[in-house]
Amino acid sequence: MAITAAVKYKLTLEYDGTGYRGWQTQQNARSVQGTLIQAAGEFFGQDVDVQGAGRTDAGVHALGQVAHLTVKNGQQPRKIREGLNDLLPAGINILKVEQVTADFHARHDAVARVYVYVVSRVRTAFGKRYVWWVKDALNAVKMRDACQLFQGFHDFASFADRRLDRNASTKVQIDSISTEEIGDLIVFRVAGSHFLWKMVRRMAGVLVEVGRGNLAKGDVEAMLTSISELPARLTAPPSGLFLAQVLYKGDVEEKSHPPLPSLGNSSIPVPEGPAGNRQQAISTREHGAGSRKMGQVSTKDSSVSSTGQAAYQVRNDIKENRGRVPKLPPSSRRSSRGGGGYSPKK
Repeated sequence: MAITAAVKYKLTLEYDGTGYRGWQTQQNARSVQGTLIQAAGEFFGQDVDVQGAGRTDAGVHALGQVAHLTVKNGQQPRKIREGLNDLLPAGINILKVEQVTADFHARHDAVARVYVYVVSRVRTAFGKRYVWWVKDALNAVKMRDACQLFQGFHDFASFADRRLDRNASTKVQIDSISTEEIGDLIVFRVAGSHFLWKMVRRMAGVLVEVGRGNLAKGDVEAMLTSISELPARLTAPPSGLFLAQVLYKGDVEEKSHPPLPSLGNSSIPVPEGPAGNRQQAISTREHGAGSRKMGQVSTKDSSVSSTGQAAYQVRNDIKENRGRVPKLPPSSRRSSRGGGGYSPKK
């Protein structure tokens, strides 16, 4: 709704996307934008217009989404932030409110966006809504090397879901990209001019298959030079994806991460009984109470389901197809709900 209005504000907000059908207002569905419009309308007692910098999908979160709010009669920014937060559900939080000029547009004025995807190597009860738990062993070094292939200006047609906007260009400038290990988390971070629908989730899914050993750097390169349906079948679940930051002229990228525990500080308890007590006593006596690492047992599972066999089959497929991107064997197409690489289309 366009408002011939007097005052416009820039809102920076964070939200837990679980339970929402994405950012954009939809009929008969709960959305972040719709919830914010309802709260703002109640606070101001008038019709309002709220437009976001980016449309996050169902279940995707935000650490720094930006929206503009247009109203007929304004208020002090501090009062707006406090008033909206009183009316919004706990999963949506306004971080900052700034009055801006009438020509500011949250989406059109943005020069870059930053996304973060979080993969967990261990099962977690408290972080389940904010990570993708992958059971199989992952080689983070290979993932780090492969992700650098995405940097620069490329055609991401293989990574785009074209159903939303069939006429949109699939060429995207990736300004920076990295993969970082934080405890038992692998954090994939990417900044670019804009992103196509499901593009980041498909990039994350492909990198996980590289970490599993099912894909090599050459396979990823082939996806950027020719059309492949494989990334669509490897779409990572929305739970691990965060819109981290929206950048405008003069802004500096912040290296923020989701407020999650590293999951790497816990250890398997020493078995109960005489043998366990004796082992704990020896560890404490020899290494000191302040140096427990020597007495800890690794939490990582050393077993790798059928990854080795899958990688062998993929390598043979590549040879037979002379470098064309192969189809993954059935062993790699498990539901992402159980930590596998295949996520069915919505």
